[in-house]
Parts: sequence; structure tokens; C-alpha cells
Amino acid sequence: MLMPGGWAGKVEEDFIDMTNSEEYSMGFVKFVEDQGIGWLTICRSDVLNALNQDVLEELGSILNKLQTEKTLRVLVITGDGTKAFVAGADIAAMKSMTPNKALEFATLGQTVFSKIDHFPAPVIAAVNGFALGGGLELALACDFIVASENARFGQPEVKLGLIPGFGGTQRLMREIGMRKAKELIFSGRMIDAKEALRIGLVNRVVSPESFQSTVNEIAKEISSQGPFAVSIAKKTMNDGLNTDLESALLIERQSFALCFDTHDQKEGCSAFIEKRRSTFTGH
Repeated sequence: MLMPGGWAGKVEEDFIDMTNSEEYSMGFVKFVEDQGIGWLTICRSDVLNALNQDVLEELGSILNKLQTEKTLRVLVITGDGTKAFVAGADIAAMKSMTPNKALEFATLGQTVFSKIDHFPAPVIAAVNGFALGGGLELALACDFIVASENARFGQPEVKLGLIPGFGGTQRLMREIGMRKAKELIFSGRMIDAKEALRIGLVNRVVSPESFQSTVNEIAKEISSQGPFAVSIAKKTMNDGLNTDLESALLIERQSFALCFDTHDQKEGCSAFIEKRRSTFTGH
């Protein structure tokens, strides 16, 4: 019997002290925060930022800590360099895996990516090159994707005799529909940013020259809104996605009512009436 464990368990335990810090760098993951916008960068450019056990554990550890950071209003995840966001999982590390080790690896990846999916603040995937295999799965776990014109997307696992294991078989079809997702996963075909935009996989495609500034502008726009409202909107949409409409509407009205117990709701309405800019605090 295959049993999960090992790596996934370590993610829950390995916390990082980032108290009063705006920048933190681990072996392969770097985090920088400026005015409520955090940039989390995967730094293995020599292997196109491929995901291995160490990268996933570091990513999970930082996400654990950031969940409690009240000043963080938007999180951007990207890859180091211009060639790749994340070009996939580390094939060299997977080559000799046993079924038990493969299950542990998939459990680790899914555990970390679920942290992104359920992260309290919005998470933007800034895709600046190849997003293949585990890289596309990482992007899919984010709330939406902004792509550079040089971005390339795909789930090429079948070319290795494998299938996506970090959520790709499930999240991709929820994003672009079952038939298109089956076509991409069954063929292992790679698509460019223009095609990804056409099928609804990405939200926006921008030139490499304006890529970082455009992502930052989008993040600033989101961060200027009521943070509690943005956070609960994300949770409401996620919770309602896989339930029936009546249950989802109940979730929405309960969340709507919660907003009226916040300072931000009173501030936002008052600012509108008084024709001034709102000063939100997240409370």
C-alpha cells in the first residue's frame, strides 16, 4: 500500500522567522515585500527554476509564515531570470523514484500548492518564460496569471510516461474546460502566451520590457482596495466553486454580512459619501 508522508509533514513544521523583515532569502526561494506587495521568486535559473524537494519545502515554509503577515495585501510568485517561470519538476530527481517516493513527492507538491490556493491574500502568477509541468501547476494554484509575451505553457508529463501530479489534471480543466484540458494533457503540447490568453488560461499578456511594471501596477490596484473585502471575496469564490448554486449563494450572503462588522466597510462607505479617498486598515 502506498502511504503519503515524509516531505509533506516537514512543510507544516518548518517555520521561518521573518519578524519585522521586508526581505528574506533561503537557498532557492527569495521573498521581498514593499508597501504591502510581496514578490516571491524561485531562484534556480541554472535549471530553469525546476521544482525539487528542497524548493517545495522552502516555498511551503515561507507560505506558512506569510499567512499571518497582516501587512501583506498581494503576493506575486515568479521565477528568476527571463527564460523560465518554472520549467517543471526536477526530472533528474524523479528518474529513480519508487511509487512510494513518487506519492510523497506528489503529496508535498499538492500540499504546498493548496497553501497558495487558500492563501488569504490574492496571489498573482507572473509568468516570465516557460511554465511547464509543475510550473503550470504552480501558476494554476494562483488566483490569476499575467504572462510575458515570451511565456510558454504546457503539461508535457505524458512525454515522460507520467501524468501531472501537483494538481494539473484537476485545476487545468476547471480553468479552461474539460475538453481543452484533455487535449493539452493527452498531447503534452506546449502553447504560447497568445494561445493561453485566447483559451482563458491567462488574464493578460504584456511585453517583456513592461512585464514587471505591469504586474506591479495590477498588484497596487488590488492592494489599494479593502483588504478584508478582497480576502473574503477570494474565500467566498473558492468555497462556492465546487458546490451547488443555492449553497454558494448562502456562502456569499454570509460573507457579505461579515463585511458589515468591519471598520473598512464603514470607512469605505463614508469616504464615498464624503467624496474622498478611503483609508483601509484591514480591520
